[in-house]
This record gives sequence, C-alpha cells and structure tokens, in this order.
Amino acid sequence: MKHVQRGFTLIELVMVIVILGVLAAVALPKFVDLKGDAAEAATQGVAGALSSAAAINYAARSITTGKGAAVTDCSDMSNTNIMQGGLPTGFNITAGAVASGASVACTLTNTTVTPNVTASFTAIGSP
Repeated sequence: MKHVQRGFTLIELVMVIVILGVLAAVALPKFVDLKGDAAEAATQGVAGALSSAAAINYAARSITTGKGAAVTDCSDMSNTNIMQGGLPTGFNITAGAVASGASVACTLTNTTVTPNVTASFTAIGSP
C-alpha cells in the first residue's frame, strides 16, 4: 500500500513561523514612525497653505486696499481674513516683521507632537 502524506510536518510549521517572525521584525520599524511622518506632512501642508494665502492676500490688497487683511508681522498670517478658518489648532507662527511689499521667511511650529515639527513659509507684507 502507498502511504499518502496529509498536512505539514512540525518542522515545516516551525520554519514558517520563524520566517514570519523575521519578516515582522524587519517590517515593523517601517510602520512605527508613521505618526512623525504624518505630523511632518501636516506641517508642510499648513505651511504651503499659508504661503498661498499670503500671495492671494497680497494680490487682493494690491488691487483694493479694503480687501484682505494687513500683514506687518508673520503672526498676522493666522488672521481668519487671510486663511479661511484661520490657523489650525496646535500650530504656532514665530513673530517677525514684514515690510510692505517684502517677502519674509516665517517659521510655523506644530506643537501637537513631541519633538515639535517646524516648517517655513513665505509671508508678503501688505502694500
């Protein structure tokens, strides 16, 4: 009579478990720092929105003085008249003077994570 093997041996099962363990140990560090990457991306996104809002505000004020908001400091960018809805919670803008018509690099800080994440954006002084 022929002997037909059914199922796996104990050694084969142990080897599969070992291989899965090694793969998990290698792949796990890739997913551990996703919170930091998400905070970095969020900070970059808000900084980009602030730069765009500054350019639109400057263009609106150049056409008509009554439109938009006056920008004389980097922290003025948190005004709800410049960026719809204002600055999201957990973000701070470092103060810095902005001359009329001049572009200045300002610093945005995300305080919702430790260590804090920073990004820069461009503010344009009101004409």
